[in-house]
Amino acid sequence: MARIAGVNLPNEKRLAIGLTYIFGIGRSTAQKIITRLGLNPDMKCKDLVEAEVNQLKKVIESEIRVEGELKREILANIKRLKEINCYRGSRHSKRLPVRGQRTKTNSRTIRGNIRRTAGSGKKQSAQKT
Repeated sequence: MARIAGVNLPNEKRLAIGLTYIFGIGRSTAQKIITRLGLNPDMKCKDLVEAEVNQLKKVIESEIRVEGELKREILANIKRLKEINCYRGSRHSKRLPVRGQRTKTNSRTIRGNIRRTAGSGKKQSAQKT
């Protein structure tokens, strides 16, 4: 099992897909890394040789921001937006959608509202007749 940037790559996935398990590496970045190193994108992650794993580690750690470093940078950017009191920062602090989405409907994931179906408003009687 290959371990790169603190993430275990899944054994049964193709290399191009397995690299996307690392936060900060998407499909296109994974393809660029693989072609640069001259690896086969269709090979399984379990078929990687130790030398190939070391090449991948070297390229990913030296040239691409991934995992903790990238998450810290994202949080720092959001914190900066909040501190300068810009519109995007205020939306972040109110936990509302930032990029212009509507809020009358939708935006349930960011607001945390759980949809409940409304009943008739009458409570059920304790007795059944």
